[in-house]
Parts: sequence; C-alpha cells; structure tokens
Amino acid sequence: MDAVEDWRADRIGSARRGTNPTVLARLPQSYAVIGVTQLLPGYCVLLVDDPRVDRLTDLPRQRRLEFLASMDLLGEAVEAACRATQPGFRRLNYEILGNTDAYLHAHLFPRYDWEPAERVGHPVWLYGTEALADGAVALSARHDGLRARIVAELDRLAPVRPL
Repeated sequence: MDAVEDWRADRIGSARRGTNPTVLARLPQSYAVIGVTQLLPGYCVLLVDDPRVDRLTDLPRQRRLEFLASMDLLGEAVEAACRATQPGFRRLNYEILGNTDAYLHAHLFPRYDWEPAERVGHPVWLYGTEALADGAVALSARHDGLRARIVAELDRLAPVRPL
C-alpha cells in the first residue's frame, strides 16, 4: 500500500502520525481536515481523535462538548474564510451522519448562491457520488489559498491549540 492509500485507509491514524496531508489543525478531541473533494470550496471534516469512538454518545459528556465546540470553531473559521475569499458564499451546513465511516466525524459544507436551483435547499449528498468524486473538483494546489485562510482563521480564533 502506498502512502496515499495508507492515509485514506486510516484517516485518523495518519492524522495522529502526521502523515495525513489534509489535516489543517489539531483541535480538542479532534482533527480538522479539508475535504478531498472541493465541489463546494471550503468543505471540511472534523475527525474524532480516537478511531474507536463510533458516535457522539460514545464520548463522556465533557469530551462530547469539547468535540462539538471544535466543530463550532472549525465552522466559524470556514465561514470567515469562505466569506472573505469565495464569491457567492451563502451559509455553512453542519452534518454528523456516521452512515459510512464507523468513527465520529462531522461534515462542514459551505453553500453558495451559484449552486444549481435544484440543489439549493437539499443535502449536498444529492449531488451524487459522481459529482463529488469528479477529478475536476478534487483537492489540489489551487485550493492552497483557501486552505491557508482557514488555518489563519483557526489561529485567530484559538491561537493556543493542543499539539
């Protein structure tokens, strides 16, 4: 298995090892990562820092609240970054689903005025697997500026974070 496959097969473990290239920051109880698809620029995921945690209620209440506070912090950073750099930014949607990956994680989806009318007001997942996996919207160097802006917003909002 090559390094690319390795981090995708073990996103949390690779974040812990420092080999997950999508990691933006270490936050309480979690890792903030930028999505491998950028169909909606600024899409991020908050990964729990312990892969044995399957659902929010698996965490003791204090850790649960810390995870949710990290989701809030990442959301504020993504919103500020998208508002400043992405034309047509409208809002941010938060989703904790857990239907596919068996570890706690939260999706943060920026939504835009330029989205097709039939997609506005509906979950991002209705774009379909093909649209989300399209290589034209894959995370790449063209997203470096947005990525840096999200990290800068995280630094502004919470300059002292766990290592």
